[in-house]
Amino acid sequence: MRHSLRLPGVLRVALVAGAALLAAACSDDSSDGTTDPGPSGAKTITATLAASGEFTTLTAALEAADLDGTLAGAGPFTLFAPTDAAFAKLPAGTVEGLLADIPALTRVLQYHVTSGEVDAAAVSASASVATLLGVAVPVMVEADGTVVLNGAAAVTSADVVASNGVIHVIDTVLLPPDDPPPSNTITDIVTSDDRFETLATAVAAAGLGDTLAGDGPFTVFAPTDDAFAALPAGTLDTLLADQAALTDVLTYHVVDGEVTASQVVGLSEAVAKNGVAIGIEVVDGAVVLNGTVHVTITDIVADNGVIHVIDGVLVPPPTIAELVATDPDFSTLRAAVEAAGLGEALAGDGPFTVFAPTDAAFAKIPEADLQALLADKAALTDVLTYHALTGRHLAAEVTGVTYLTMLNGAIAPIAVSDGARIAGASIVATDVRARNGVVHVIDTVITPPPTIAAIVAGDDRFETLLTAVQAAGLADTLTTGGPFTVFAPTDDAFALVDAGALQALLADTAALTDVLLYHVIDGVVPAAVAVTLSEATMKSGDQIGIAVDGGAVVLNAEAEVVATDVWARNGVIHVIDHVLMPPSP
Repeated sequence: MRHSLRLPGVLRVALVAGAALLAAACSDDSSDGTTDPGPSGAKTITATLAASGEFTTLTAALEAADLDGTLAGAGPFTLFAPTDAAFAKLPAGTVEGLLADIPALTRVLQYHVTSGEVDAAAVSASASVATLLGVAVPVMVEADGTVVLNGAAAVTSADVVASNGVIHVIDTVLLPPDDPPPSNTITDIVTSDDRFETLATAVAAAGLGDTLAGDGPFTVFAPTDDAFAALPAGTLDTLLADQAALTDVLTYHVVDGEVTASQVVGLSEAVAKNGVAIGIEVVDGAVVLNGTVHVTITDIVADNGVIHVIDGVLVPPPTIAELVATDPDFSTLRAAVEAAGLGEALAGDGPFTVFAPTDAAFAKIPEADLQALLADKAALTDVLTYHALTGRHLAAEVTGVTYLTMLNGAIAPIAVSDGARIAGASIVATDVRARNGVVHVIDTVITPPPTIAAIVAGDDRFETLLTAVQAAGLADTLTTGGPFTVFAPTDDAFALVDAGALQALLADTAALTDVLLYHVIDGVVPAAVAVTLSEATMKSGDQIGIAVDGGAVVLNAEAEVVATDVWARNGVIHVIDHVLMPPSP
């Protein structure tokens, strides 16, 4: 199938006369340096064409497009060379039109040239041949063996050897497909849609036009002119005068990747190109961003992504430090952060999740104790870093786990049986978004619990266990190591062990250590998880059997868990009524 060329109107001059003039203009190739006898005496492609006499129009066209020097170069090249008769098949005036439109002529000629030497056998074996134009020429072999290019041009003579490549003679000029459709990038859409005049101005002022016309793909939440008009007076002018701030705002409307409407509704947030998360929720069937901005039109498809139209401008939220500094409910927290020197950290990149106690929460602490805490920087830092953890953890994620490991390394249990709580404090507001994370508001200041070793030492149910831990030299491990899950036998549990055997065990450090490590699991295994297990590997390397009998957790069919989830700084303790003995070697 032949593709038509769209050319400007030209004077219609007889093709034969024009070809004769062109042939005369290039009848002598001896002065252009295109002959190169080489070891075989072959000429360059350019010289071969000029010497043949069949390619006067092609030769003239190559000269006009300044490609004759290219085809006289080192190469190698493969040229599909249309004869003068092939050019004569074109509609009247076509050749003249091409010679008057050098870009169009260059496209046509590049569609006839392949980089590298591709012989007839390789052409016949291919479905298409790449060209210098960047558009492949389709290849078809007919039943009689004739090779046809582009559905119309038959190869009439193949493998004409030149010093810098090979020529295949064809009987029809190859016309490349029509030019690709006009560009339809995100920048094109924004600049051509009268709903986005202000956005287009802002994109240009920020120098983001080329970015949004690039490969992408991008997803853009595009505010309309009305959305910009709703900003407080003077805000837009201030932004347009501050390129850095404007860029920050605009890139807060762009997400890497193509996120269609059907995908957006399944998200709780999306991280924009400025690194800040956009909150996403579906309210009454409508997508709402950051709680206030509505998506009004979806899935405007661009070449490099997709646009969703929004009715408000998304403004990046403050940092956690800025939020704490400006919210009147956090004046005591602000003072505590300043006293601990943590303001810079909470203004950093993060992201962080902060459980922020209100002034009312701090008011629950006796005044003298609060002042003492504010005056003790180390203790204050420990308490404050027990209110934060790395990463952005929204409420849905927080309430889906049984504990969190906070910035100070201490475990904070999560409970949801009577409202969401962390370490006993009620979470009264969630998902307050900040530039560098998220804040959840709590009604009580939480303090890190003691270590496993400290709990054992301070509980009179575990005097024998404490003696054993100290005898085995494990006190430091249970103080600084972890996190661990410890099945802690009470004094009554040790009393069930033969007295002589117990004394012998306490005197044998290696055996005692093995027994004690048979009560410890690496990691945190709350009761809710333990009841789902049938066995666990202890730190001694041995397995322990776990079963649920009558609602109680039983270990090795003997030791019953009588109290669960005693939370420690470095793990959790479950109290048991028998000492566990590892299997004999």
